[in-house]
Amino acid sequence: MSEIDNLQEADGKKEVENPIEESTPKNEEIELATEAEEIAEPETSSEEDHVSEIENSNAEDAEDESNAERHKLEQKDYHAMGMDQLVSEFEKLLKNHKIQTISSHVNEIKSEFTSKYNALLEEKKEQFVADGGNPIDFYYSNDTKKAFNSAVRDYKQTINSYYKDREKALKQNLENRLGIIEEIKMLVGIDENMSDTYKHFKELQEKWRNAGPIPRDKYNNAWNTYHHHVERFYDFLHLNRDLRDMDFKHNYEQKLKIILRAEELAAVENVNHSFRELQVLHKLWKEELGPVAKEHREEIWERFSNATKIIHDKRQAYYADLDKAYEKNLVRKEEIIEKIKALTTEESASHNMLQKRIKELEALRQDFFNAGKVPLKVNEATWKKFKDAVRTFNRSKNKFYKNLKKDQYANLQQKLELIKVAEDNKDSEDFETVTPLMKQIQSQWKTIGHVPRKDSDKIWKQFKNACNHYFDRMHAERKAENQHLYDAYDKKQALLETVKNFKFSDDAKTDIAKLQDTIKTWKSIGYVPQNKRYIDGKFNKAIDAAFDKLKMEKSKLDMIRFESKLEGLSNPDDTRLLDNEQNFIRKKIDDVKSEINQLENNLLFFSNVKDDNPLVKEVHKNIAKHRSALETWKKKLKRVREMYS
Repeated sequence: MSEIDNLQEADGKKEVENPIEESTPKNEEIELATEAEEIAEPETSSEEDHVSEIENSNAEDAEDESNAERHKLEQKDYHAMGMDQLVSEFEKLLKNHKIQTISSHVNEIKSEFTSKYNALLEEKKEQFVADGGNPIDFYYSNDTKKAFNSAVRDYKQTINSYYKDREKALKQNLENRLGIIEEIKMLVGIDENMSDTYKHFKELQEKWRNAGPIPRDKYNNAWNTYHHHVERFYDFLHLNRDLRDMDFKHNYEQKLKIILRAEELAAVENVNHSFRELQVLHKLWKEELGPVAKEHREEIWERFSNATKIIHDKRQAYYADLDKAYEKNLVRKEEIIEKIKALTTEESASHNMLQKRIKELEALRQDFFNAGKVPLKVNEATWKKFKDAVRTFNRSKNKFYKNLKKDQYANLQQKLELIKVAEDNKDSEDFETVTPLMKQIQSQWKTIGHVPRKDSDKIWKQFKNACNHYFDRMHAERKAENQHLYDAYDKKQALLETVKNFKFSDDAKTDIAKLQDTIKTWKSIGYVPQNKRYIDGKFNKAIDAAFDKLKMEKSKLDMIRFESKLEGLSNPDDTRLLDNEQNFIRKKIDDVKSEINQLENNLLFFSNVKDDNPLVKEVHKNIAKHRSALETWKKKLKRVREMYS
């Protein structure tokens, strides 16, 4: 079965992208034979773009057959990767792919790594200078940078070796092909056995098929020249028409199969697959098959060209429709880029605000990647705009945190100075002078902002320990000086528990006497530390609760309780407490008198009402209650006045 038959049976399911042109080393100009009495196929005119496109693609493939693999490489967001990830991706490309297929990816990785490493260098240099270093002496490197440099060296050595070997191979292959053409030229006019000459010709054709790739700019010229001299040889074969006609017939039959397959492809919807297979058909037509009889040449070429044009036009229409969709994607991506720029324009006032914008950026990045492809002509420019917008945001973010670090470093210096003050004074004996100072630096510490996280816990512990050391010493010293006050506190604490657990008897007078003795004992204990004086309030509440449990007339109980209270207020050296109590009682007397007057005035409204009226009775009851209270308050006032003497 021929190659054409095999091709017709292919399922054609694989879709292949357009090959992308890769620059090639320059080759020295080599003169090719251009004389043409009649070449194998008609030359394509400038109007036959559909044929030119196929030939140019085949010329490119003839020089470099790695284009298909180049398209298999996944497009990754290298900008989002850290330096370690970039080095890892670089090493994977070198290990798993042909060196000539990874150049665009390598260039992007190099650009991103250099940008990130330069930012790191700048940060390290600022830190070096801030620590007192001279910028001239600054040097920094790390293992990641060393691994990156090693990968770059490997790539350069391998790619240079590849291009050097390829250029040499392309030149040699071209020379070999030109040599084959010269040998075919020499076959014309040879006076020898025609069968032997024909056999030699076939051997030269096989050598031509296996001669390898040549420079793309020489491809079409070399093939046309080759076909020209092949045609001349077949014309020379007129001396042995059987051999020539047999070849013409074979070539004609195979080219008809190619045409039929091309016409089938014209009806296939998958235009990318059709185009790629059409490239193979053209290659077979041009490289594998020789000429046909003159009377068929124009006819079969026109038919093949027409099928090619149909596929070409469908492909152009497909890409036109695709471009419309890509244009919509472009608009969407442009909008996303503008939103990213807006995030950078708005100044971030705080860490939390910036973190919120970082999350917004990540969402926009994802939207960008989900937006689909854009027209090929603007793909690189759009990708660059996107990366530039993200990079600008990241620079702004880095600048914010760099300034934040500067502020935190300044705060750190201030707090270290406070630590020095605290540690210099933590063992001082001058409590009167140092105590206000220690309280002042504690207040200052609270007003200073954040410091670097790695230092925060350490310096706070250091500062707190120094302050605690001082105040623990001070409290211990003062406690020793005022031990009698702490002893008094302990006694009052015990006495308070006695009152809370007071055991009442059936004799109220006995209980009252015990409670009054407890009050006298409490007063005799004396003062307690200032920060413990709350215990007096607790004692008064406990005494009041105990009196409330006594079974006595309220007015008498009230006076007894008041007498107990006066015991606590009397102080020959300070009458302020008695003064306050006297003023309080006078005010209560005035208030009660006012209430009695108001109630008596209210009775005037009931002049025509009998005394047994419930409302009148309630008013009289309240008046009697207030008069009784008034008498009690007057007794209290009299007792307070007696205390002064």
